[in-house]
Amino acid sequence: MSDTFEHHTPMMQQYLSLKAGHPDTLLFYRMGDFYELFWQDAEKAARLLDITLTQRGQSGGGPVVMAGVPFHALENYLGRLIKMGESVAIAEQVGDVATAKGPVERKVVRVVTPGTLTDSELLSDKAESMLLAVHQGPRARCGLAWLSVTQGRVYLAECASEELGAWLARVAPSELIYSAGVTERFEQQLQSLRQSGAFTCPISPRPDWQFDSALGERKLLEHLGAASLNAWDAQDLAQAHAATAALLSYAEHTQGRQLTHVHTVQVQRDDALIALPPATRRNLELVKTLRGEDSPTLFSLLDTCMTGMGSRLLKAWLLEPPRDRAPARERLVATEVLRAGGGAGAAPWQVLRGALKGVSDVERITARTALRQVRPRELVALGKTLQKAEQLAQNGQAPSALLTQIFADLQPPPGCAELLQRAILEEPAALVRDGGVIAGGFDAELDELRAIQTNCDSFLLELETREKARTGIANLRVQFNKVHGFYIEVTSSNLDRVPDDYRRRQTLKNAERFITPELKAFEDKALSAQERALAREKWLYEQVLDELQPHVPALTRLAQALAALDVLCTLAERSLTLNWCAPQFVQEPCIEIEGGRHPVVEARLAETSSGAFIANHTRLNANTRLQIITGPNMGGKSTYMRQVALIVLLASMGSHVPATSCRLGPIDAIHTRIGAADDLANAQSTFMLEMTEAAQILHAATPHSLVLMDEIGRGTSTFDGLALASGIATQLHDRTRAFTLFATHYFELTELPAKARHAVNMHVSATESGSDIVFLHEIQPGPASRSYGIQVAKLAGMPAAVLHHARHALAALEERAGEDELQVDLFAPPPEPEMAVASPVEAALAAINPDALSPREALDALYQLKRLNGA
Repeated sequence: MSDTFEHHTPMMQQYLSLKAGHPDTLLFYRMGDFYELFWQDAEKAARLLDITLTQRGQSGGGPVVMAGVPFHALENYLGRLIKMGESVAIAEQVGDVATAKGPVERKVVRVVTPGTLTDSELLSDKAESMLLAVHQGPRARCGLAWLSVTQGRVYLAECASEELGAWLARVAPSELIYSAGVTERFEQQLQSLRQSGAFTCPISPRPDWQFDSALGERKLLEHLGAASLNAWDAQDLAQAHAATAALLSYAEHTQGRQLTHVHTVQVQRDDALIALPPATRRNLELVKTLRGEDSPTLFSLLDTCMTGMGSRLLKAWLLEPPRDRAPARERLVATEVLRAGGGAGAAPWQVLRGALKGVSDVERITARTALRQVRPRELVALGKTLQKAEQLAQNGQAPSALLTQIFADLQPPPGCAELLQRAILEEPAALVRDGGVIAGGFDAELDELRAIQTNCDSFLLELETREKARTGIANLRVQFNKVHGFYIEVTSSNLDRVPDDYRRRQTLKNAERFITPELKAFEDKALSAQERALAREKWLYEQVLDELQPHVPALTRLAQALAALDVLCTLAERSLTLNWCAPQFVQEPCIEIEGGRHPVVEARLAETSSGAFIANHTRLNANTRLQIITGPNMGGKSTYMRQVALIVLLASMGSHVPATSCRLGPIDAIHTRIGAADDLANAQSTFMLEMTEAAQILHAATPHSLVLMDEIGRGTSTFDGLALASGIATQLHDRTRAFTLFATHYFELTELPAKARHAVNMHVSATESGSDIVFLHEIQPGPASRSYGIQVAKLAGMPAAVLHHARHALAALEERAGEDELQVDLFAPPPEPEMAVASPVEAALAAINPDALSPREALDALYQLKRLNGA
């Protein structure tokens, strides 16, 4: 492809000028009923989308390589490209075909990227698309700013460089941008974090000048309509402001307009949320299983929301539990109000969920309205939802401050629903460009243009009847075709009766076709009516969007209220359906759970009719901070540990919990080290990864943290692993003093509670029946007596010969251990060295002083030693 425009055709010159503005983005160039891609874009799209690559004509001294997709299938292809991490610029025809000289004017109307999606067809109902900007500041500080275009909210944060991975994992962006002027070390850090799985989205550099702190602060103030950021506690975040400048500039670039609906800023700080590191989210299977599936997870169990907005908010509550207990208490009070029985009638949550059924995604529709990308059917859905919201708002006051605020925010903005009902047809076309969108009676001029099209046939019939009567020609016909338009056809035998005002239009073999001034005037009006009506509809639709803009803030609040009400009703339903109780928050440090259950495992058992889940108690407090948990594999150690963490998390988000009672003190983090895995891509073995995660926990955990340690030290030799497990357990008990559940197969660790006053032994019970094992899944005080490894191997289907050999080998090992005392007491003091007993020869030799012996005495001594040795 030639780089000089003058050697290309006018059409290709136009394309290349647009492509120059989006060099790293696939450009979809509208030509008729297709979006075309050219040269390198065409080759890339053909490879990614498996579409045909062709060559047409000549431009720039060579053939034009191209590939295309039908315009009506655009969303399908966009969705596939976005999932691959690609971005697409869409160039539409904006000029008038009738008046254009040369190629019709085109321009890029929007850029679709993974982080700036607003299209319902391209977004999951239950997931947010987040765009995040990172700025490398001085003194190893990073500024972060992220945005959900559909939420209209900007989030700000600052962190140390070494904390960046945890923040990226928390935000889980769909797209990340950073300054092209960063240091090579910082760029390598981003790439390393991406490879390690801290985040998985595409990353791209932006011009360094866009990361301007003053510009970012100015943009925020413009969106907030404020003179200071003090009210949002966002004034002293210079690095985050720099990231914000690039974030908003990029988002405006992709949407092709100002983000007028962005009017909320929220600062997130380290000490505001309960920390859930990536390992915790993964090991607890909060939103994804360990295999990467969406179900069964805690979120899939909780999510019975009636709306996509509710599902997204529920996920946010689950993954971002606040340390401050006030929000959780408010949610629990509101849930209790909704759970309250309605006597013989339905409970409030049931009534409200019925009303929420069929509610549209107001949050995303509002954002698309502000961006002027909303479709007619979305506006119809919005209008119907506003009517439902008005009915919900009538609940008014409730014995809950949270519910009272929600019902107040559900009141639709005045005139909005009426405007939509009056302006948009009840069943409009999918797209404005297809016409048939604006309701009848909304605009007199449009109604007149439509009447011309509707009344065309009746006018022609009336004209034909009049002309037959006027001319006396019985077989006269008034007709229309696309080539010649309207005409009056007269057979050759009746040409002498044709009036003088008839003008010949076409001659046929046996007839003539004429047109009259009246028919010509009607033709001009009728043929332009459809085109004029479509143009009028487009203009009127834009006017409707103009009238909706002032309502965007109120619609955003209404969307948030609908989502919150949906989540609270869902939590009420789940608590009753699953028989959960309300937790109690206290000031003293403790995690005290009576009859705790693992919610996901319990639900799976109920689905498969595999029996009842065995509930267990947990008591961690100022006196008991560490549990050493032993017992056989498959006995339930991991399930017990995870259920404690899930109960703590559910309570902290403001949900009821799977237990008969729960008392919970302050919590600042949930850390987990569970399972065996490796990270070969980053040259980390199973044991190295295990030690790395354990080290991170020891550095980060505090006395208010919950720590789960499962089978630590298994990736190395027995004595190394045992020593490390002992050291880690001691550190957690003596120095960190975190609430810790420490599961192990090193039975030597059960000696720790004898010396550690805040540690206790617990075990999962099991019993033998012959050579088989029965798991009781009960957590009981004291250490386990056996490991039952061979019995578990039998359950796994191990061949009988292997099991037979293992039993004999185990018996031999146990016998040797009993005789030779090979089993090491790790916590016993080192033994004193034993005094060796000298032999007679050694005693006699030690008594000899060679320097004092004569030759004769030396010979006698030698004979004596020989006699002693012979004896």
